[in-house]
Amino acid sequence: MFEPMSPASVFKCLADETRARMTLLIAAEGELCVCELTAALEDSQPKISRHLAQLRSCGVLEDQRRGQWVYYRLHPQLPEWVQQVVQVTLQANQAWLQANHEKLLSMRNRPERGSLCG
Repeated sequence: MFEPMSPASVFKCLADETRARMTLLIAAEGELCVCELTAALEDSQPKISRHLAQLRSCGVLEDQRRGQWVYYRLHPQLPEWVQQVVQVTLQANQAWLQANHEKLLSMRNRPERGSLCG
């Protein structure tokens, strides 16, 4: 990250419900690909990809390409205070994410970590 993250920029980035849910699901799972987020949030791939691009551009997420697929995780250089905000929010809001988490767990043909996601 080239510029320090300000509270205003972080909260602005996470203020959208879809981006907040995606960030918390990724924090809970360690990493997720677009197909998993599409299933968990029951949203279109273009919408999910657009939100992922915003989270990447504000420095919250990092992507990693494996073959033709892209996996997303919290950026490893997130400031400690941002990591704490995400973790506290995740722990305090399990019920808010429960339906999304259940959809993720019931996803058919969910990729194993290290396998391809399509």
